[in-house]
Amino acid sequence: MAHVAGNEAVPNFAVSRKPAAISTPTLTYAPPWPTYALSWSHRLGDFRLAVGSFMENPRNKVQVVEISEDSASLTKTAEMDHLYPPTKVMWSPVKGAGPDLFAVSGDKFRVCEVVPNESYHDAEQQKPATDSNFMRPGTLPAANKNRVVCKATLSSSRHAQSRKEQGPPLTSFDWNETDPSMCVTSSVDTTCTVWDINTQQAKTQLIAHDKEVFDVAFARGTDIFGSVGADGSLRIFDLRALEHSTILYETSPVGPSSDPSVQDSAALARLAWNKQDPNFIATFQINSPTVLILDMRYPATPVAELVGHAAGVNAIAWSPSAPSQICSVSTDAQTFVWDVAQPGRSQRSVEPMLRYSAGAAISNTAWNSSNPDWLALSFAKTIQAV
Repeated sequence: MAHVAGNEAVPNFAVSRKPAAISTPTLTYAPPWPTYALSWSHRLGDFRLAVGSFMENPRNKVQVVEISEDSASLTKTAEMDHLYPPTKVMWSPVKGAGPDLFAVSGDKFRVCEVVPNESYHDAEQQKPATDSNFMRPGTLPAANKNRVVCKATLSSSRHAQSRKEQGPPLTSFDWNETDPSMCVTSSVDTTCTVWDINTQQAKTQLIAHDKEVFDVAFARGTDIFGSVGADGSLRIFDLRALEHSTILYETSPVGPSSDPSVQDSAALARLAWNKQDPNFIATFQINSPTVLILDMRYPATPVAELVGHAAGVNAIAWSPSAPSQICSVSTDAQTFVWDVAQPGRSQRSVEPMLRYSAGAAISNTAWNSSNPDWLALSFAKTIQAV
């Protein structure tokens, strides 16, 4: 969706009956493992991603990748080990100077800092001068340019006696943009926990749903967040009044069935809060090809249904610059960009404005807030920026 000097690759943007055709270069990074979690750095002028592996064993990875000097590719600059697949990775919302932080959820909630790797920079200074820009054998140090330091490891288990004990897995989290000291995590044990990462203490923990909580997101500001889960509800919480919550939307109940996929079909998998216009929240059901747009002012019924995918939606992301635009990615290998444009309650059908075809089922997406022309996609053993 943006031009990069010196890169002339043209991806597979195409048109269906409605979406517009677009030609644009892509940047591709291919780690040696399947990918899932990804996040753009929010720092102004940065072009960096944090990327998480998705391997069915305890030995997983989180890498930091950034645009190469010739602007033609993405290269790894830092790496850390992670126990089990990361369910989400997210950079600090701070756009200016300060510690270079990101957080990752999975078996626990970890806050990490990217710092220069002294061994790499010492080796760079000792490299012999050459009359060529090409790398020669033995001139590039084995170390990454940066390294990752874990600053905090937090567990939200209601049953653990200390943070060192293993708690239930964390499914997701969000980092508050207004108050960067505050994060909220969601867990399979039905709880959401609000953290003060400066003190590394839980500010509050609440039983948010009747079943597992799959995702959580702050609204604009510091007081309100929403969550979705296996019980099929989207709930809104106000930190100023936690005695009760508001159910904004519930899926239709599913009758008794021995088929787990039928039971799961009522669950809401993810939510995305529109930070430009916080009246709107997007969500979708597990294995559903439809994205639901909800208006806080009109609970219970979606104001728009984004129908176009041929298989289940896996992730959604609102544009950081255009309040009415949202991206969805799916198992059908398609990326759609939609313009919901303040949908009216009487006109719930919306057609996609752009489409991009990837080479495999797309598991995740992220929209670059510091360079809003760029989207990142995660599929198979590939990260692609378009």
